Amino acid sequence: MFEVLDQRQSLTRNQKRIVAAAILGDMLEFFDYFLIGFVLAFVVGPWKLTFLQSAIVLLSSGIGAMFGAAFWGWMADKIGRRPVFNLTILNFSLATGALYFTPDGGWIYLTLLRTVVGFGVGGLYCVDLPLVQEFMPASKRGFIGGLVTAFIPIGVMIGSLFGAYLAPEVGWRGLFAAGVLPALAVLVVRMWVPESPRWLVRQGRIADAKRSLAWALEMDPKDLPDPTPAECVVVKTSIMELFKYPRSLFVSWLGNLGAQTGVYGVTLWAPTLFVLVLHVPPAEASKAMIGLTVGGVIGRFSFSWFSDKAGRRKAGGLLGFGAALFIALAGIYHGEMIFGVSAFWLLLIVAFFFADGGFAVVGPYAAEIWPSHLRTSGMGSAYGFGGIGKVIGPLGLALVVGSSNVVKPEATLDAIQPAFLYLASWFVMAGAVYFFFGIETNGRSIEQIDAQLKGVPAVAE
Repeated sequence: MFEVLDQRQSLTRNQKRIVAAAILGDMLEFFDYFLIGFVLAFVVGPWKLTFLQSAIVLLSSGIGAMFGAAFWGWMADKIGRRPVFNLTILNFSLATGALYFTPDGGWIYLTLLRTVVGFGVGGLYCVDLPLVQEFMPASKRGFIGGLVTAFIPIGVMIGSLFGAYLAPEVGWRGLFAAGVLPALAVLVVRMWVPESPRWLVRQGRIADAKRSLAWALEMDPKDLPDPTPAECVVVKTSIMELFKYPRSLFVSWLGNLGAQTGVYGVTLWAPTLFVLVLHVPPAEASKAMIGLTVGGVIGRFSFSWFSDKAGRRKAGGLLGFGAALFIALAGIYHGEMIFGVSAFWLLLIVAFFFADGGFAVVGPYAAEIWPSHLRTSGMGSAYGFGGIGKVIGPLGLALVVGSSNVVKPEATLDAIQPAFLYLASWFVMAGAVYFFFGIETNGRSIEQIDAQLKGVPAVAE
C-alpha cells in the first residue's frame, strides 16, 4: 500500500498542508516554551530572586521536556499520533494559561508550572516529526523533517519581539496570556490532520489507514492496494523493546547528547562572553546573538537539503565535525580580528550554522532509525536522554574552568579556550557516532528501514 506513497516525487496539496501545519505548530509552541526567558527579565529584580532561584526556574522547562518526550513518545506508539499531539497541546496550553495567576514572588509556583509546560512541549516535538514523516514519500522525508525544525528559531525570535514590544504594555502576566492563543490556534489548525496511516495499519485498522493515506494523496481509497503482510504485522509496544535495537539506541541517544550538550553550553555563555570579548554593554551583546540565530536558521535549511542529497550519516558527521572545528577555533582565536570584525563573533556564527543547523538532522534522524512500532518511543527517549546535556554541560564547564558554580559557571576570558575545547569534544563525539555508526536511511522507505533494522550490521555500511 505504501509503495504508492513512496513512488511520488512531489507533494499533494494535503501533504503540503500537513507540513505547513507542523511548521506553524512547532514554531509557535517553541515561542511559548522560550517565553520564560523574557518573563524572567521582568521579575528577577522585583522578586529579588537569587541566582540559584533564577536558574531553577530556567531549567525547569528543560527538565520537564526530558520526561515529557519519553512519556508522550511512548504514548503515541500506544494510542496513536493524533490524540497524543492534541493532548500535548492541551497540556502546555492549560499550564501556560495557569501561569497568568502566578502570585508576586511565587517562583516555586512558576517553576512547577514551567515544568508542566516543558513536559507538553517535549512531547509535541517527538510526536509531530514522526507524524509528518509517516505521510511523506521516501525521497522527501529528510528534507521535510528538517524543514519542520528549521522554523523553530523563528518562534524564539517572535518571543523576543513580544518581550521587547508587548511586555511593556501588558506586563509579564500578559505575556503568559498571549502565549495561550498561539497554542489554541495550532490545535484548531491541526484538527483536520488524520491519524498516521502507518500507525493505523499496525493496529489492524486497514480501512481507516486507506482513508488516511488516500486523503493525503488526494485519491480514492478504493484505488489503493491492500497493505502487504509485512506492513500489517501487529506488534505490542513496550518501552523495554528499545533495548532490542542497541545500535538505534546508541546512535540516537549519544548523537542527541553530544549535540544538545554542545549547543546548550555555547548558548549559556555566549551573551556574557560577547560583553567581555567585544567590550559592549549587555543590550549590544543581545543583538550580537541575532547573528548566531541567523546562522542557525540558514544551517537548518541547508542541512534539510543536504541530508537528502548526501545521506544522513554524512550530514550527521558534517554537523558534528564542522561545529567542533569552528567552536574550537572561536576559543583559540577569540581575541583576534578579521577585517576589523571580531573573529570570535564571526567564527561562532559559522559554528552555529553547523551546531544549531544540524538539528535539522538530529531530531528527524532520531525518529527514522527506530522500527515503526517504536518510532515515537525511540525518538522521545533519545531527546530526553540528550536533555541531560543541560546538566552535564554546565557541570563540565565548571570542572574545566575550576568554578564552584555548577549551574552557570562564571565566564572569563581565561576560561574561553579550555571551555570551548571541552564543548567541541561533545560535537566530535556526535559527529563520530553519526558518521561511523549511523544507519543510512536516505532514499529508503519506512518499510525498508524496518526490514533493515531486523538484521542491521555492527558498523556503518
